[in-house]
Amino acid sequence: MDLAAGASQKMASQTSPFLYPGSVSKTNSLSIVHLKRDLQLPTILKDHDEDNEGYSEGKVVNTRFGSFPHTTLIGLPWGSQVRASIVDTGSRGRRDKQDEKKRKREEADAEEHANKTRKLEDGNDDEASTPGAAKDEKEAVAAASGFIHLLPPTPENWTSSLPHRTQVVYTPDYSYILHRIRARPGTNIIEAGAGSGSFTHASARAVFSGMAREEANGSATKKRKLGKVWSFEFHEQRHEKLQLELQEHGLEGLVQVTHRDVCEEGFLVDGASPGADAVFLDLPAPWLALPHLSRSTPPPPKLRPSAPGTPGDTNGTMELATPQLWISPLNPTAPVHICTFSPCIEQVQRTVSVMRRLGWVDIEMVEISQKRFEIRRDRIGIENGAQRGLLTTPANVDEALARLVEVEGTFKSFHENGEKVEVKKKDKSNPNNREKILESLVDNKVYKEGNLTHKSEPEVKTHTSYLVFAVLPPEWSEEDEKRARRTWDIKIRVEEEKPAEMVAPTSKRQMKKAARLAQKEKYAAAASATGGSGCKGEEGNTLKQNQKDVEVED
Repeated sequence: MDLAAGASQKMASQTSPFLYPGSVSKTNSLSIVHLKRDLQLPTILKDHDEDNEGYSEGKVVNTRFGSFPHTTLIGLPWGSQVRASIVDTGSRGRRDKQDEKKRKREEADAEEHANKTRKLEDGNDDEASTPGAAKDEKEAVAAASGFIHLLPPTPENWTSSLPHRTQVVYTPDYSYILHRIRARPGTNIIEAGAGSGSFTHASARAVFSGMAREEANGSATKKRKLGKVWSFEFHEQRHEKLQLELQEHGLEGLVQVTHRDVCEEGFLVDGASPGADAVFLDLPAPWLALPHLSRSTPPPPKLRPSAPGTPGDTNGTMELATPQLWISPLNPTAPVHICTFSPCIEQVQRTVSVMRRLGWVDIEMVEISQKRFEIRRDRIGIENGAQRGLLTTPANVDEALARLVEVEGTFKSFHENGEKVEVKKKDKSNPNNREKILESLVDNKVYKEGNLTHKSEPEVKTHTSYLVFAVLPPEWSEEDEKRARRTWDIKIRVEEEKPAEMVAPTSKRQMKKAARLAQKEKYAAAASATGGSGCKGEEGNTLKQNQKDVEVED
């Protein structure tokens, strides 16, 4: 059974802004309000204030840089800079919700009573109703200062702005993980330990291979493998919140979240196999889930306490669980790549030990350390010290020497003449006023002056994590070996052995070896003619010595 069937119908019902954000922001769609680096707010844009928060401008986003009505954010190109608006953020623009509900209820009762009276007077039996008047919303007025940038929803922006329910997997980690586990369009990925959904959104974008196109008669134009993420979360509240977020983001057809403890119950969904090509485990004890990630060998039998009063009751002792039919959650025809995410080295050691026993190969541990550099253009020196935010220390040796000569000259004149020398003051007018800025835009462009400087951030905004990668190759049976030999026949070349006298020597080494062999045969024949080793006298000693010399040369 293919569990990915029907994903196209679900995905077609709602286009996800993570997959197709478009060129402009839209109503009832997710957008990211960028305040500054590492400070972003996810917002679903609304053209009307459905919650009736009391603002005359409609739905409003309040930030440290000002208030931004949703009407000023809808329809803008992504990346636009939006100025804050003047809205009433105090209690004057709000009403007590209880009093407002009471007032609405009284007005509705009075209107219903008037409609009934009018209907009885007119003698009309048709039901009459008067629609309520829509609330008039006034146009927002731009404020003098404060702005934000409007960004499209991406997995990177979502990781920086999502509500943290657990420790999340940050962008440097999951980008490397998706690369190592070979995540690409059409891949099925198992994710255990969804948490806040950071890796879930990133993997959904990685495996997305487009929506299934259908012809007029309903048949698919081209059979294409649709990727999917099979996510598992054991915490019920986190599972419900993640499922609601995926529905709001339009990813429910691409990601299926299951509430389960995979260490005990495995990775099957409705009794069927996900056919996973890659696995990511973000669990406290990943070695407990590894036995469920095998191809054909069932996990070791589990022990469970026998129920009291049953025929197998042994006063609470343990008995073997009943074995069931084993179904592998992995793809049986391709190698499966896995990654485990662990914060402690002891977890890594135990995970690697279990991997080796279960047949995983190419086991490797990696630690990613992120360091971000900030690059900016600064104008450093005495000449530019009048500007705000610039360093007033000398930029080079010439400026330092000039300043030293000036100080020494003033000191010398004071002691010789007894009067303080008046130093000509430099023009310290504000270079950031409107006239100076307009002049710089035409003449010398102040923002391009100065030297580029860089510095690393003081502390790394991430957490320590050890990534363990491994590969589980496909099983190779005798039938596979026979099928491979039939497909790729192995031809072994066998050379016929020729008699020694038929092989002519071709090199000096071979000629010397042939001469020694002939001489050895000659001495052996002479020895046998004279009685072998039993010969005596000088002739026998000479024969033995020559035979030994030939053996030494060999």
